[in-house]
Amino acid sequence: MSENQATVETAERPMLRRLADRLGIQPSYLDQTGERLRVTSDETRERLLAAMGYDVATEEAAEATLRRLRKSERSRLIAPVRVVRQRSRRLRTVKVRVPAMRADEVHWTLTLRTEEGMEHQWTGTTEGGPSRGITLDLPLLPPLGYHELHVEFWGDGRKRTAIQRLIVVPSQATAPEARLRGRRGFGITANLYTVRSAKNWGAGDLGDLSTLAQWVAHEGGAFVGVNPLHALRNAGFDVSPYSPISRLFRNPVYLRTDNVPELRHVPEVREHIASPAFQRELEALREAPMLDYERVMALRTPVLEALHRAFLIHEVGHDTRRARAYALYREREDPQLTGYATFMAIAEREGPDARAWPEALRDARSEAVAALARELEDRVDYHRWIQFELDRQLGIAATDAAREGLTLGLYQDLAVGSAASGSDVWCNPGLFVQGATVGAPPDMYSDEGQNWGLPAINPHVLRETGYEYWVRLLRAGFRHTGALRIDHALGLFRMFWIPLGESAKVGAYMTSFSEELFGILALESVRHGALVVGEDLGTVPPEVPKVLARWGVLGSKVAVFERDFHTGRFAEARAYPRLSLATVNTHDLPPLVGWMEARDIELRGELGDLSDPAQQQSMHDGRMADRRALVESLVLAGLLPSSAHERVTPEELVAAIHAFIRRTPAALVGLSLDDLAQEREPVNIPGVWQDRYASWSRRMRTPLEDLVEGRRAVTALGHEHPAEPAARGDA
Repeated sequence: MSENQATVETAERPMLRRLADRLGIQPSYLDQTGERLRVTSDETRERLLAAMGYDVATEEAAEATLRRLRKSERSRLIAPVRVVRQRSRRLRTVKVRVPAMRADEVHWTLTLRTEEGMEHQWTGTTEGGPSRGITLDLPLLPPLGYHELHVEFWGDGRKRTAIQRLIVVPSQATAPEARLRGRRGFGITANLYTVRSAKNWGAGDLGDLSTLAQWVAHEGGAFVGVNPLHALRNAGFDVSPYSPISRLFRNPVYLRTDNVPELRHVPEVREHIASPAFQRELEALREAPMLDYERVMALRTPVLEALHRAFLIHEVGHDTRRARAYALYREREDPQLTGYATFMAIAEREGPDARAWPEALRDARSEAVAALARELEDRVDYHRWIQFELDRQLGIAATDAAREGLTLGLYQDLAVGSAASGSDVWCNPGLFVQGATVGAPPDMYSDEGQNWGLPAINPHVLRETGYEYWVRLLRAGFRHTGALRIDHALGLFRMFWIPLGESAKVGAYMTSFSEELFGILALESVRHGALVVGEDLGTVPPEVPKVLARWGVLGSKVAVFERDFHTGRFAEARAYPRLSLATVNTHDLPPLVGWMEARDIELRGELGDLSDPAQQQSMHDGRMADRRALVESLVLAGLLPSSAHERVTPEELVAAIHAFIRRTPAALVGLSLDDLAQEREPVNIPGVWQDRYASWSRRMRTPLEDLVEGRRAVTALGHEHPAEPAARGDA
C-alpha cells in the first residue's frame, strides 16, 4: 500500500478505525522476521467487527456504535470483573461511578462476599448531582480467590446496584523449584492415542499412561506429558486433539475399559469380551498400523453402555461410595457437565454438527432442548458417567505416577480452541464469534499463514462473564496434573483473527486482556500446585518472554528451531533459558529421524502439497543443510564423533540430541516417545487435509512393552546426563 493510498483509506473510514482500535483490533503487526510491517485493511476491520455483532457498514453506523459503547461505559457503576494481585496497593481501593441523582446526599453500601461465603459490609454518603467516578476504600483485604463486590446507591427515591467479580491472584504461577525440589526434571512426551500395547483396545489409553509413568520413574524422570485429552467426535476427520468438541471434558477413547469397576458385576459382559468374535476384532485393532477411531469406539461402546446400566443398578441403586463420588463429581462439574452430556445425547439423534440441528435445538437454553433432554435422560446420564469414569482413571494414573516417584507427575495440554460444531460453542453461543476463525499469520514456513478453522472467542464477552469459561478450562486442565502446557500461549497476548472463509493473509490481531488472563492462570496454578508451560512459538512480540518470566510461566524451546538464521548455527546448550521446557520437536514436526531424512517434505510432495519440483528440491536442500548444522553442533558439544559428519545412525543421533537438551539449564526437558522409538512418520502434516493424509491416526510401530524392556530406548534417555540442580541462568 502506498502512502497516498493509506491517506485516502484513513480519510474514508476514520470512525471504523477508531471503533476497531477501541475494541482491540490491532492496526498492524510485525511479521516473524521482525522487519516487515503488515497493515490491517479496512475491509478486514469491517468484517471482524460485523462478526462481533456491530453494524459498521457505513461511517454513520460506526459512529453510532461508538456512541453507544461510550454511553454504556459511562452508565456502568462498577467494572464487571477486576483481577488484582494480592500484594498490589490497588486491592485496597475500588473505583465506582455514582449515578446521577437529584439529592443532596447519595448513600452507598459496599458489600464484600468472599469465596468462602463470609460477608462484610461498609456504608457511607457522597454528594448527589451529576454522575461521576469516586474511589472507595476496602477496609478488609480479601485472600486469594474469587469474590464478589456488591455496590448499592440510593437517593431521591431510587436505588441502583451492580456486582463485580473480584479475583485476587498471586504474583506468579507455581515455581519449578517448588515441585522439583530445587532440581531440573526430564520426562517423556507422548501422543497417547498412538501407543500400541498388549492391553489397550486399539488406542493408547489411561492404563498405558500409568505404564509410561512407572517406566519414566524407574529411569529417574520427573513427568510424563501427553497430547490434549479433550473430547472428540471420534469419527471421520473429527479426530484432531487440537480441534475438540469440548475442552472442558475428555475423550472416551482413552478409557481402559477393563478397569471400569462395574465389570465385576456383569458376567455376561465379561463373557462377551472373551468371545472369539470379540477377541478377533480386538486383535485386529491392536495390530492395525493406523488408529480407526470409529471402529475402536464401535467395539467398546456396547460394553460401556452395559457397564453404565450396571452402575445404575449396583452403585446408584444401593447408594454406594462410588455412587456418592459420582454425585459429588456432578455437583462440581455442573451445569457444564450436563450441558456437554445433553449435547452428546442430542448429537446421537440429530447428527454431529449442532449448527445443522433443527432451529429450536440450536439454542442450548431453549425449552425444546430441555424437553428433549428429559426424554433422553438415560443417554445424558451415560455421557455424564463416561466423564466421571475418565476422571477417576486419570486420577488413578496421577496417583500411580506420584507413588512411583515422579516429582511432577502428569503433564497435560490445553488446546487453543474448540470446534465450531461442538459442545463448548453450543453451550456458550455468545462467547464465540462464528464469523471469525483463529490461526497464525504468514511466516517463513507458510506464505499463506494458517487458518485453524476454530471460532474466535470474543475477549470482551469473556471478560463480561467474569472469565468463567477460562477458569473452567484451567481447572479441567490442572486436575490430576503437575504441569499444564498452554497451546499457542501467544493467544493470551493477542489472537490472530481471520474473517470466516478467508485466507490467513487477510487476518488481523485481536488484543487479549493479558494481565487478567495471566493472573487467573497463576491463581489456578498455585491452587493446584502445578507448573505452567506456555507454547510461545511463531510470530512472537518482543515483550512476550519477559511477561512469561514475570508470571513464572515456562517458555518453549524446540531444539530444531533454536538456530540463528544469520549464522546458520544452532544454539549452544547454555543459551537456553532456565524458565523453559526444552524439547527436540513438536506435534507439527515429524519425529527426529523423519526430520533428518526430510520425510515430511517427501510426503508433501507425494500428496501434491508441494507440486513444484523445484520448490520441493529447495526445501529438501534446506533440510539437509539443517541436518548438517545440527550434527555439527552435536560434534562441537562432544556428543558425536567427528565421523558423524559422514555417517550417523538414528540411535546415535537420538541419544546425542537428548543428551544435549539435558545439558541445557532448562527446568524441564521433554524427550519424545516417538524419538525414543525411532519413528519416521509424522502424526500430523500441517496444512494437508485429512482426506489426503490421515493426521492424528498413525500408531507407533513398537509396542510399549518392548520399549520399556528395550535397551535402545533406555540409551536414548541419556543416562550419562542425569537431572542436575537447577542452574541459575537466564530466566
